Amino acid sequence: MAPIREAPRAGSFAALPDGGFAAALVVCAALAIAAAPWALNAAWLGFVFKPLATLVVIAYAWRRAGGRGDVRRAVLAGLVLSLGGDVALLWPQQGFLPGLVSFLLAHLAYLWAFTRERTLAAWRTPFVVYAGVAGLVLALLWPGVPGALRLPVLAYVLCLASMAAQAAVLWRAGLPRSGVLAVGGALFLLSDSLLATNRFAVALPAERLWVLASYWSAQWCIASWLPPASAATAEGPPVSSRP
Repeated sequence: MAPIREAPRAGSFAALPDGGFAAALVVCAALAIAAAPWALNAAWLGFVFKPLATLVVIAYAWRRAGGRGDVRRAVLAGLVLSLGGDVALLWPQQGFLPGLVSFLLAHLAYLWAFTRERTLAAWRTPFVVYAGVAGLVLALLWPGVPGALRLPVLAYVLCLASMAAQAAVLWRAGLPRSGVLAVGGALFLLSDSLLATNRFAVALPAERLWVLASYWSAQWCIASWLPPASAATAEGPPVSSRP
C-alpha cells in the first residue's frame, strides 16, 4: 500500500479551524472598537485588543502554508509591518508618521507577493480605476494635509492604490482565491480613505467602527488568499504562473 501523504503543518495553529480564528478576530475587533469614547470609553481596550486582533490574522495566515514559500513570507511580513503600524497609531499624534511608514512598507510587501503571480499592471484597467479613486480622495483631503506630511501621504496613497490594483489583476487572471484578495484590496483603500477623511477633513460619526471593521476585513481577505496547508497535497507543488 502506498504511503499517505500528509499536508504540511505550520506550527501549533494547524489544528484550529478557520472559524476559530474568525471568531477570535471578531471578539478582539469588537473590544478594540468598543474602546471609543462613544462606546465604552476605555482606552486600555484599544491598547490590548487592537494589536491582538492583528496577531490573530497573523496566526491565521501563518498556518496557511500550502503555496509558495516566498509569497507566504511576503504576506506575513506585510501583516507584521501592519502590526507595527497598529501599535504606532495607538498614539495618533506622535505615532502617525511611523505608522504611515509601517503600513507603506506593508503594502510594498503585499505588492511584491502579488507580483510573484502576475506581472505588475498586467491588466491596466484596475490601475486606471484606482488611480482615479486615489486622485479624487487626495484632491478632497489635500487642503487639510499638513505640508510636512504631504510627501509621505502621497507616497503612501501610491503604494496603497497599486497594491489594491494588483490584487484586482490577480482576480482578472482567475487565480485561486483571488476574488477575496481583490475585495481585501478594495476594503483596505476604503478603510484608509475613511481614516484620512476623519483626520484631515471632517470628523465622521462612529469613525473607529467603520475604519477598523473594514481594516481587519481587508487583512483577513489578504490572509485568506494564501492557500491552506491542504492545498499542497490537493493541488501539487506550487508553480509560478507569471506570464
